[in-house]
Amino acid sequence: MFRKMSMAVAAATLMTGAALAAEPIEGTWKRSNGTLIQYAASGGQFCGTVMTGEYKGKSIGCMAGSGGSYKGKVNKLDEGKTYSGKASVSGNTLSLSGCVLGGIICKSESLARQ
Repeated sequence: MFRKMSMAVAAATLMTGAALAAEPIEGTWKRSNGTLIQYAASGGQFCGTVMTGEYKGKSIGCMAGSGGSYKGKVNKLDEGKTYSGKASVSGNTLSLSGCVLGGIICKSESLARQ
């Protein structure tokens, strides 16, 4: 009986760990200035759209990846420029970076899941 219970607990722990490790980028995220960004699946990528503020309805770029690690393009709307981008999700925090010079220089921002 104890062995069966231990196996059930171990299986549940593994399944929970796998679910937590997924860290999806999909969802709504809030920037420090209050602007909301929504990432949604689109053709094998995840594309971000500004939901509030001055750039409402504009794309901030698309990323591909899974397991909390993503790479793609980031549009800096106030500059009218596109940068190489990367993102990582850890719990309720999205770390989003735009990079130049092959990723040598990056500017990052943390967003909170809504």
